[in-house]
Amino acid sequence: MPKVRIIVGSATDQPVMEDTKKTLIDLGVDTDLLVASAHRNPKKVEEYITLGEQEGVEVFIAAAGGAAALPGVVASHTTLPVIGVPIASSEMTGGVDALYSIVQMPPGIPVATVAIGSWGARNAALLAAEILGVKYPEIRQEVENYRERLRQR
Repeated sequence: MPKVRIIVGSATDQPVMEDTKKTLIDLGVDTDLLVASAHRNPKKVEEYITLGEQEGVEVFIAAAGGAAALPGVVASHTTLPVIGVPIASSEMTGGVDALYSIVQMPPGIPVATVAIGSWGARNAALLAAEILGVKYPEIRQEVENYRERLRQR
């Protein structure tokens, strides 16, 4: 069963989040990915979160552009950690609108927020692995190995 669930608000955003999935898999973290809009299919989003909790998921990663409601919607359905990835869905704003939407969650419904786009996608995977590393020494070791490979480059 996946320890991390990735949810993406639009199929056009999915390629950015493939980095997240690949990074988690490389770190030995089971994951899956669903495309579901907070606006167009809120029931599917809620079911994915609820089922994930029942199956033992420990961290959610949610990515969206524009109004970027998805990470907040995910956080409203769980008390597990949620990491939000803002996606640049408009040339006009470059993803800043999504960043502001995710980072400005109301008190009581926190969403950890990473950088816009592919850098953020990769960092979301690493942050999820670090969170899991508190409980799973083998995942913590994989993160440490990853950091050592970065130093060697």
